Amino acid sequence: MQCRNCGVEVVEQAGFCHKCGSRIETDEKQLSRADRPEAGAANPDSAPDASQGAAQAPLPDEPPPNSTDRFRETLASRQATADEAEKGLWQGGYCSKAMVGTWILSGLITLVLLLIWAFYVRNGTAWIVLIVAIAFLWLFQLFRLCYRRMNIRYELTNQRFVHETGILRRVTDRIEVIDMDDVAFEQSFVERFVGVGTIRISSSDRTHPELVMPGIADVKKVADMIDEIRRNERRRRGLHIESI
Repeated sequence: MQCRNCGVEVVEQAGFCHKCGSRIETDEKQLSRADRPEAGAANPDSAPDASQGAAQAPLPDEPPPNSTDRFRETLASRQATADEAEKGLWQGGYCSKAMVGTWILSGLITLVLLLIWAFYVRNGTAWIVLIVAIAFLWLFQLFRLCYRRMNIRYELTNQRFVHETGILRRVTDRIEVIDMDDVAFEQSFVERFVGVGTIRISSSDRTHPELVMPGIADVKKVADMIDEIRRNERRRRGLHIESI
């Protein structure tokens, strides 16, 4: 059915044209009015008020939203939540339990050296050399532990991952959570018993495209937390196009 005023195609149930707003007059309505023309003239007081009729008239049918409108609505809703405050979620560094395997190996080496001296050497000069070697071994492992604990520091927020390195000269780098592509972790045989491991973060960051984090306590929990924050931030920024 076409509008008699502008000629646009309208649905049959429409009372008004959605383009020009004119009342739609079908053939049945025109015939019914022609059959009783005196009704309005005989009783003028019964004619409905123009303003009242206009107020009661149904609104023209609106066209359904297209893909552009849906994209703009989704973008507006994303921007409304884009200013979320940054808050800290986790802080950590190198865990002492990560060197459990090293301590066990050092203990075995110490035991072997003592057995060699007790059964084969047994002289004063060899004893002094043995004591010096054992002391150097354990002091070296202790130095490694102190250096790793003081050299590395990590901090995770809902927007960024901050890692600091250095003792005398401190270097701070930041990776945006949204730039992270993958989060994985690995554990050795001994590390699985003490709950530590190494986390690997792959990202589009130019400074650290792959960040390796050894000696992280509760490694599975921390890796899952980083991955969940990464996914939430991507959903919040609207990178999943299929949701539009």
